[in-house]
Amino acid sequence: MGRLDDKVAVITGAGGGMGREAAILFTGEGARVCVADVNAQAAQETVSLCPGEAFSVEVDVADEEGVVAVYAEASQRFGGVDVLYNNAGISPADDASVLETSVEAWQRVQDINAKGVFLCCKHGIPHLLKRGGGSVINVASFVAIVGAATSQISYTASKGAVLAMSRELAVQFAREGVRVNALCPGPVETPLLLSIYGDDPAALERRRRHWPTGRLAKPREIVNAALFLASDESSYVTGTTFLVDGGLTAAYVTPE
Repeated sequence: MGRLDDKVAVITGAGGGMGREAAILFTGEGARVCVADVNAQAAQETVSLCPGEAFSVEVDVADEEGVVAVYAEASQRFGGVDVLYNNAGISPADDASVLETSVEAWQRVQDINAKGVFLCCKHGIPHLLKRGGGSVINVASFVAIVGAATSQISYTASKGAVLAMSRELAVQFAREGVRVNALCPGPVETPLLLSIYGDDPAALERRRRHWPTGRLAKPREIVNAALFLASDESSYVTGTTFLVDGGLTAAYVTPE
């Protein structure tokens, strides 16, 4: 038996990175998965890698009508929805210091990272309520907990919003069987991050000295935590700041 047998999960941002890894792991554990991504081809590629039942859908999570349609299709295909894995997010290069970031760059990040999670919860949670409960996993970040001199002001603010939103929803829906947790990864070995650090080894080294483990997380290490939150094993876990950061937010001085 799989840890997610008979569950239906909608994973946004599942065309690559941690979202793709989650779709592969969740289907392998028995879930039926809606692979949602703004890149239709990438989403279909993810489906082809899944060992279990999955289908892809193209969606911009900042588009309310599109989000509504995703949950409606998942429910129609699979009979309902049990898990919302709100993973879609962006971190563009023009999101920098508050002194440099344009209003347009700020808003673009907020629309995807904060408004997107809001819309997925707004239109996804009613499907969970119809099933008598379920799990919402909102991807925040360790940057919602600590500050950085190498600022990404809009990204940081958006992840703080996700964290606060998750707590609010957890309290609101706890007695209706809906668990809401904020998954807060540390730095993860994704194509985006590797491309940034690959172009600037000094930037990588500046950050690495603050990591107790001295390395980036593997996507599967983050997704394993999401698997726990999606499963019934976490039936008494809600409203948490679920940090999977290799000890980064606990660190003051790290080993040399």
